[in-house]
Order: sequence, then C-alpha cells, then structure tokens
Amino acid sequence: MKVTAIRTRLIRPFECQIEDIIAESVDRMNERSVLAISSKVISLCEGNVLPADSTSKDRLVEAEADSYIPREESRYGVYITIKNGFIAPSAGIDESNSGGYFILWPKNPQQSANRIWNFLRDRYKLQQAGVIITDSATTPLRWGVTGRAIAHCGFKSLKIKIGDKDLFNKTLRQTRIDIAGGLAASAVICMGEADEQTPIAVIEDVPFVEFQDREPTDEELTQLKLDIKDDLYEPLIGRAPWIHKK
Repeated sequence: MKVTAIRTRLIRPFECQIEDIIAESVDRMNERSVLAISSKVISLCEGNVLPADSTSKDRLVEAEADSYIPREESRYGVYITIKNGFIAPSAGIDESNSGGYFILWPKNPQQSANRIWNFLRDRYKLQQAGVIITDSATTPLRWGVTGRAIAHCGFKSLKIKIGDKDLFNKTLRQTRIDIAGGLAASAVICMGEADEQTPIAVIEDVPFVEFQDREPTDEELTQLKLDIKDDLYEPLIGRAPWIHKK
C-alpha cells in the first residue's frame, strides 16, 4: 500500500468548494485508488461551522450529540458523546486550524462521500475508485489519536471472514475487517494533525479493497453499525451515565 499526502491551499470557511480543492490539488488519480479527505475540510467547504464567539461550546455539543455524558463526569472536563453511531469527544466539534470557528462534522458525511466519488469518476475518468472521509479518534487506555472513516464510497467497507479457515484449519466465527477504518488510519498518520496543510491523501496499491461500481446501499451502511446491546464493550458503554436526546 502506498499513501501520498497532498498539500492544499489554506482552506477557510465559505471560500471554496471541495470539488475545486480536489481539482487544483490532485493532478491525477489511478484506477483502483482511494481518496482520503479530512472531515474538517469537508465542513469548512460546506460551511458547517460557527464563529467561536457566537455560542457556548457546551450548548453546541449538547445540541449536536445524539447522546452524551456530561463533562462534569470527566476529569478533563470533556463531553463523551455518541454522534452518527460513533463514540467521540465533544460530538466531533473541533477548534484547531479553524481561524476562530467551531468546526462541526459534515451535516451528512455519507452524502458528501457519495458526491465526491461521483466527481472523481468524472474528473479523472475512473471506473474503480474509492473515497473515505476521515476523522481523528482516541482509543481507550492508549494515548494518542488515530484516523477513522466516518463515511466511505466506491468499495466494500466490511470484509466478512466468518466461515473462512485460519492457518490451522480452524473456522473463523466472528472475524470482520473494517477496510475503510484501516485505510483511514494509514491516511491520517500521513496527513498529519497540526500545521502540515495536507488534508487529502491518495491511497494506491490496495489489492485487498473490493471496489464497487456504485454508492453503498442502505443495507451495507447498516451492517457497519452495532447497537450498544450487541457491542463487545456493552458492559462499559451500556452502563455509562448517558443522556439520550429525544
């Protein structure tokens, strides 16, 4: 696998369209490659931001989260939230590299990924290509952030290995591989987290990716999500003091 981070112009809210940023920054894309784009850039281009002096971040987090644990429960004073089926601090709201704005997650990450995928196929004359929208996330019991995909298009994200055999002919019973998540982790570490100004990456040489000539179906997207009651970590997540939005 080869990951190439792409430098862009400095992106400010309301000043550009994501298609323009891609067209001017990515000279070419090869068949069977995947474009990774930071969710922050999507939100800046789509205008899903608010001036930081216009509202309380606490109020904004509570409005944006699907469920949240009050920040008073955290030794760091940070809300733990569920947003679009992901556990994230502060409902994904960010202030870094914003120029004085609160940057929210894209309003509809999947819709944005689908639109960008169609743009790539037209712009670069591709038959097989993929898109992932990335975000940085923490891992319990580990310092540091890694990348994850909050939306994808153009390939099969969940590779189900149930029923396959391991090296000793044992049948796999639970193994599922998060392809989009793995690609996002590789892309984000190359894109950086500070002043690199490389919020886009092209991922090539990915023989393990099963490309699709269509947008993901609702059924495929549903397969990616777990109800808390079915999650391996339900004893922790299910007993947390969540406030659920009605």
